[in-house]
Amino acid sequence: MLLAGFSTFLFLLNLAMLLIAVVALFIAVTAREDAYRAADKQTKTFWLIILGVTVAVNLLVPMLFLQIAGLVASIVFMVDVRPALQQVSGGKGRRRGGSSSDGPYGPYNGGR
Repeated sequence: MLLAGFSTFLFLLNLAMLLIAVVALFIAVTAREDAYRAADKQTKTFWLIILGVTVAVNLLVPMLFLQIAGLVASIVFMVDVRPALQQVSGGKGRRRGGSSSDGPYGPYNGGR
């Protein structure tokens, strides 16, 4: 029973690592090439190779050490590169007008 539970846990862990890698690869593919240069990050080709290898490793060679290395690369992309690309591209991470004291329903400073 314990072995079956551990097997299920490893399957879910592998699935989560694959999902993160696929999402990161999709975001890397859809981002513009010039956004990488403007954000002063590695090139688009670099990230496509790294994240593509990560997805391939997760699908074809389920070795935990390689999967963890790919997970680290995916997390770095999602936490560091993606917000920089969004800011340069004018995505969700960029504020469009308004004050720093504006909340979701208007200004917090009493409308001054």
